[in-house]
Amino acid sequence: MLLWKPGIMNGGPRIKALPKVLSWTVLVPVLAAVLLVFTWGRGIGVLVQVLVAFALAGAVLAAVNHAEIVAHRVGEPFGSLVLAVAVTIIEVGLIVTLMIAGGKGSESLARDTVFAAVMITCNGIVGLALLIGAVRFHLTIFNAEGSGAALATVATLATLSLVLPTFTSSRPGPEFTPAQLAFAAIASLVLYGIFVITQTVRHRDFFLPLTSAGEVVEAEDHADPPTAQRALLGMLVVALVAVVGLAKVETPAIEAGVAAVGFPPSFVGVVIALLVLLPESLAAARAANRDRIQISLNLAFGSAMASIGLTIPAIAVASIWLKGPLLLGLNATQMVLLAVTVVVASLTVVPGRATRLQGAVHLVLLAAFLFLAVVP
Repeated sequence: MLLWKPGIMNGGPRIKALPKVLSWTVLVPVLAAVLLVFTWGRGIGVLVQVLVAFALAGAVLAAVNHAEIVAHRVGEPFGSLVLAVAVTIIEVGLIVTLMIAGGKGSESLARDTVFAAVMITCNGIVGLALLIGAVRFHLTIFNAEGSGAALATVATLATLSLVLPTFTSSRPGPEFTPAQLAFAAIASLVLYGIFVITQTVRHRDFFLPLTSAGEVVEAEDHADPPTAQRALLGMLVVALVAVVGLAKVETPAIEAGVAAVGFPPSFVGVVIALLVLLPESLAAARAANRDRIQISLNLAFGSAMASIGLTIPAIAVASIWLKGPLLLGLNATQMVLLAVTVVVASLTVVPGRATRLQGAVHLVLLAAFLFLAVVP
């Protein structure tokens, strides 16, 4: 769910050369698709379940990789949308698959996954990037205008989609009425679209990385856009199909595994968020190690924004066919964690510089979220 732009969002594409025929980004989706054919609709043993889990994780990474190549091909602002939509398909596919299975806690799975994504991005990715940058370069410098605007958008989206359902009275429980859900979905899409235009067209300089002296770093060296033949759109489709299909196959194992270790059903949402956000976490850590903290913040807040702004509208549409309620409202503990995260993140981005202390604070907040997700 990152917003991608060559030389801006991640300091040049992470891929200097396009995948070769026998590269892992080609082989993994193909093998995952073959595995899907042989496991679909069949009972599978423990060893096969482990193999499916590895194939699922590899297919997620490969799908994001191919989405980046396609995004580079089509250019901005559509490149950001292609990548965000691809990653959203992965997240929504995992959520809907588990909701269709109808396991315990499935009615709140969308809320748990999206909230986990917000906490992981705004505390985990931000905290890790700040800590890596501060340890290596002593002080991290970034653009407060761009980061502040992104954080404000994330806070607004989270409030509209995750906080308000707890306080509306048209329906009992933390649930929107169809009209309220439609409003939240449309508002989320509008905000997300405006932010993409702001970030990639109107005020792109707000999101460029800064040097330690506060100077803007223009686009770094990056590869020429790949041709349509090499963009591997077909491999992206194969990877996405493999992800959604293997998620369906792995659903019983995921739920059984969470239950076996004694974790509450809501922890399934944390597992989904961790899996989907793995590529962004790795990219943010690499950017911080190159003293490009702005890129890390773009990845973190962009991922949180896409997780709410695209996933909630998609789930809203899917809820037309899904049976049962759709609980989106956060509980008291979750709202406290969200409020503290927004306040702390605001204090972090406003000065435009941060030390390892700010990174440690965010990581402690992430640890608190994970602990309370296990021991609510």
